Amino acid sequence: MCPQKKMDIEDLRNALFSYLIAKKEDGEFILRIDDANQNLYSLEAEESIYTILSFFGLTYDEGPKKEVENVSYIQSERLPIYKSYAEKLVKRGKAYYCFCTKEELNRKRLEASEEKTSYLYDRVCRNFPKDEANRKILSGEKYVIRETMPEVGQTSFRDLVYGDITILNATLEDQILIKSDGTPTYNFANVLDDALFNITHVISSTKFLTSTPKYLLLYEDLGFPLPEFIHIPEILTDKKDILTDLLGQGFIPSAILNYIAFLGWNPKNTKEFFTLEELIKEFKIESIGKRPTHFDLKKLEWFNKKYIQNMNDTEYINYVRPFLEKFYNMEGKEESWIHHLLLLNKNRISFAAEIGLTAHMFFASEVEYDEECIAFLKSDSSIQNTLRILKKEVETTENWNLETIKEILKHIEIESGVTGKLLYMPIRIATIGIMRGPNLIDCLYLLGRDTILERLKN
Repeated sequence: MCPQKKMDIEDLRNALFSYLIAKKEDGEFILRIDDANQNLYSLEAEESIYTILSFFGLTYDEGPKKEVENVSYIQSERLPIYKSYAEKLVKRGKAYYCFCTKEELNRKRLEASEEKTSYLYDRVCRNFPKDEANRKILSGEKYVIRETMPEVGQTSFRDLVYGDITILNATLEDQILIKSDGTPTYNFANVLDDALFNITHVISSTKFLTSTPKYLLLYEDLGFPLPEFIHIPEILTDKKDILTDLLGQGFIPSAILNYIAFLGWNPKNTKEFFTLEELIKEFKIESIGKRPTHFDLKKLEWFNKKYIQNMNDTEYINYVRPFLEKFYNMEGKEESWIHHLLLLNKNRISFAAEIGLTAHMFFASEVEYDEECIAFLKSDSSIQNTLRILKKEVETTENWNLETIKEILKHIEIESGVTGKLLYMPIRIATIGIMRGPNLIDCLYLLGRDTILERLKN
C-alpha cells in the first residue's frame, strides 16, 4: 500500500477484497509499504494503514512488524534489490541507460502538444553504444534505466473480472525502471516485489487496467511466472476520505465492512448481513462487478442502524456513551438516568455520534417551537387547560419516577376530560418542543421535574 495519504473508503474496500480472496484460496494476506518515492511518503499515512487494518480485523499474515526470515516489506529498505534486477535487464539487452535530460524531454512533449499528437519517448538512447554509456556513467552523468519494449505486435492478458484485454505494443513507451536518483518507479518496484514475494493474485483498481500489459512484459523480461490479475471497479463518491469521518462519527467497523463488500461485489442471493467469516465463505471473484459503484451514505447508515439494534444493551451502552459524554456534561447524572437515556435512543440512532442530536431535548436550556407546534397549541381551547393541570400535578409530585408519571397522566385525563392526541400532544410539545418522538413517559422522566416546570413556565 502507498503511504501517501490516510486510507480512504476505496483503499479499505480493495484491502477487504484482497483479504477475502487470500483467505478464500487458503493463501496469505501480505502487506507491503510502497514508499520508494520518499517525496510523497507520509509517516502518518503509514501508521493509519496499520491502525485501520487492525481496527477492521483485516490481519495480515506477513508484512512490517510480521517479517518472515528477515525479509523487508518496505520498499525504501529494498532499493539495492531493484537496482540489481534493473542492471541484470541491461546486461541481457532487455533494458538500457537513458541520458536524456528533463529539459530535452519537456521540449519534445511541448512540441507534440503543439502538433496535437500524443507523446511517446522516441527511444533516442535505445541503441547508445555501451562503452560510451559506461563512460558517461563513470563521469557522473545522470541517467535512468528504461525497459526495451516491443515496437510491433500486441500484448494480451486475461483479467478475472474484465476478461481478455489487448494493447498494441506501438502504444507502449519504453518505461522507466530506475529513476535518475536511483529509486525505482512504482510499476517496476511493485512488479518485482509481487514476483519475489510469489504473489499469485494481483488485485488493484481499474485505473491500472491499461497499465497491466507493461507489467506482463516486465514479468516476461524478468523471467518470472505470471500471476492472476483482478481489477476492481471504482467507488464513486463526492468525498474519497469519508472513512475518517465515519470512524469519527462512531460507525461500527463490521457494519462498514459489510456495506463496502457490496461496493463491487454481489453474493447472487438476497442475504445482506455478513460477518467477516461469512464473507470469506461466500466471496467469489466471478461475482465482482465491472461497473463503477456509488457510495451511498444513507445505505451505510441503514446497515449501521441494524447492527446497533442487534447489540445487547451492555454492548450498546459502552459503544455510544463516549459520544454522549463528548457532547454533554454528565456531571451529577445518575448511572440509571444515563442508561435510560441511551437505551431510549437505541432504535432511533443510525450511528453513535447521532446521540448528540437525539438527546439534545434533554439538555437544552430552552425549547424552541416551530410553526407546526405553535399552530397545534392554538388549535383547541382545551389545550391550555391541559397544560395548567399538568403544571399543578408536577408541582405536587415529590417522587419523580416512571410510575408517578403514569399516574400524573391518568389524573390529567380524568380532570381535563380529553384523551388521545389532544391529551398527549400538547404535553409533548410544551415540554420537549417536538410533535413526534420517543415514548412520552420516558421523556418526562428524563427531563426531570424541575426542567418540566421551567419549560411550562416559559
